Amino acid sequence: MAELFDLCVGAMYLMSDITGLTYKEINIWLFVIIHPVITLTLFILLVFKQRKINHYEKTYEMEWGQANPLSK
Repeated sequence: MAELFDLCVGAMYLMSDITGLTYKEINIWLFVIIHPVITLTLFILLVFKQRKINHYEKTYEMEWGQANPLSK
């Protein structure tokens, strides 16, 4: 685990050399801004996809009068 941590820290120092930002600024961008935005975006997509699936299941039940045998 220590080797993985050291590898990630080294990558962040490399990114700081390339971008001109400090290690702390890279850390803030990654873990305070980028990661939460990606997590929130994926959660929102999950909710929309689940609503779409539920809508299709209800439509199938209305058209065929039974639950979709492929669902669940």
